[in-house]
Amino acid sequence: MDTVKDQLIHNLLKEEQIPQNKITVVGVGALGMACAIGILMKDLVGELALVDVMEDKLKGEMMDLQHGSLFLRTPKIVSGKDYTVTVNSKLVIITAEAHEQEGESHLNLVQCHVNIFKLIIPNVVKYSSNCKFGLEDNGFPKNHVIGSGCNLDSAQFRYPMGERLGVHILSFLGEHGDSSVPIWSRANVTGVSLKTVHPDLGTDIDKEQWKEVHKQVVESAYEVIKLKGYTSWATGLSVADLAESIMKKLRRVHPISTMIGGIKDDVFLSVPCILGENGISDHVKVTLTPEEGAHLKKRAAILKSSDVIPFHCLGYNRILVGGCAYCPFYLICD
Repeated sequence: MDTVKDQLIHNLLKEEQIPQNKITVVGVGALGMACAIGILMKDLVGELALVDVMEDKLKGEMMDLQHGSLFLRTPKIVSGKDYTVTVNSKLVIITAEAHEQEGESHLNLVQCHVNIFKLIIPNVVKYSSNCKFGLEDNGFPKNHVIGSGCNLDSAQFRYPMGERLGVHILSFLGEHGDSSVPIWSRANVTGVSLKTVHPDLGTDIDKEQWKEVHKQVVESAYEVIKLKGYTSWATGLSVADLAESIMKKLRRVHPISTMIGGIKDDVFLSVPCILGENGISDHVKVTLTPEEGAHLKKRAAILKSSDVIPFHCLGYNRILVGGCAYCPFYLICD
């Protein structure tokens, strides 16, 4: 006897089941789910996979998203404790859920995250058969290893500046964790340099005390953690912003963490990069003042000298340290 489906639908051909534009989010805590929602709302994927060790929460989060799928355009949302669910991902986002304690510096979290990566990354590589990994010395190509770095910090940097000047934050161009360096010389509003308007901007003799803006950025995550116990939404939206550049091949410039030369070897730093389908394709050469250059080298040295297990101890040649140690880590797949 024919089923209802058989009576309703006459199949003409078997379609290939390999998902298109699949993204995996590892970790379904507050941050992971904020990333997932941001990605779904931007309509970036044909399939979203969720991975976590907490099976009940994992299933609950998956079901909750599935129940809301009428309002989304993502046809398939799956989950699993087993990393086979990550097969054929274009992008894997690892939301390391080492909870930051009130008053704890971002740098202190890095070692915890490295330990988490040691467990997660081999499983991602094992079950994502099309990933472009292991090109040299069993390491990843550096353009495929991305930390979300200061993408969020830059947004946080723009917000109070916009509040002070009464302009929308999209009018700002400028760069910004604890080890961030504010590049006041490059800050501008629609091309008008703030340093030209106010030469003392960001200095100790600045009567308007614009340095407080950077202080506010550095302290903002701590304040949110103090008030609600964790950060999630802003970081999740930032992740979705980066994912959009990758999935849509936009080649937009983002301040993200990557391996760069000329400052300190084997350390990831957050610098302006062009981000597209293959990850980071280019670094943007930003002209710094001598003071800003010295400050950046000093911060790089702080990261280099920290008691962090080098990323090469995982078999991947690099120390993964971004401007924000609590931000997600990306692996770009084929």
